Amino acid sequence: MKFTKMHGISNDYIYVNCFEEKVENPEKVSIYVSDRRTGIGSDGLVLIMPSEKADFKMRIFNADGSEAMMCGNATRCIGKYVYDKGMTDKTEITLETNSGIKYLTLYPENGKVEFVTVDMGKAILIPKDIPVISQKERFISEPVMVDGSEYKITCVSMGNPHAVVYTDNVDILDLEKIGPSFENHQLFPDRINTEFIEVIDSHNLKMRVWERGSGETFACGTGACASVVASVLNGFCKHDEEVTVHLRGGDLKITYKSDETVIMKGPAALIFDGDIDVSHIK
Repeated sequence: MKFTKMHGISNDYIYVNCFEEKVENPEKVSIYVSDRRTGIGSDGLVLIMPSEKADFKMRIFNADGSEAMMCGNATRCIGKYVYDKGMTDKTEITLETNSGIKYLTLYPENGKVEFVTVDMGKAILIPKDIPVISQKERFISEPVMVDGSEYKITCVSMGNPHAVVYTDNVDILDLEKIGPSFENHQLFPDRINTEFIEVIDSHNLKMRVWERGSGETFACGTGACASVVASVLNGFCKHDEEVTVHLRGGDLKITYKSDETVIMKGPAALIFDGDIDVSHIK
């Protein structure tokens, strides 16, 4: 299987061009290639596929083999991949995902894409659609007990579910300990991605993230979007103003517009191309 390893601010995935390759049992392949000791090492597997609805289609699998709905960092990398590999010469493309069509604007420099802007669509705030088990119209700064401690949680879906928690110092958090308790909390029937946010000012947020199925990652594009949405809803940031989200892997620029759509801009980078034998995976 030919593959390309790419990253969006250190959120790394293995990308496979399914116009040329056929991946049998992608759930097990993702587990295998994602292992950082016996595989290639990544946060998961991304398949780039033909689409009947858009220019391209993506399927994405977490490191534990579960299929994800969306990934903001992966969408940017796909934009770079299809342009740099000559699969398109357009700088505005559409991408079919499990959470709808996304609209990408590519910014090439010297024939290679360095940055991509993604129209992520509208944030989902109704609890049953996130999903969160709640009868409230929105789940904003609600007290939730996790491992015996109370946290104020704001829930947002960007095509996948997110719980946003504010803290004074994200660097001291033991995510390996508390992350699984949030991910598997009974409030979240499909599990949850959890963003821990330190507000620097109205235009800067510092973030760490525990992703369902992958653990702590260095970046999460949909999580950064959800965090800015939550921060506007909680009065820390404002509509229509760009916010820089500082993640462990780098920075993303997010704008939550007055019409409730979310715009994300960030880099995408090639790491290397390669081949791996997956014929033994059944």
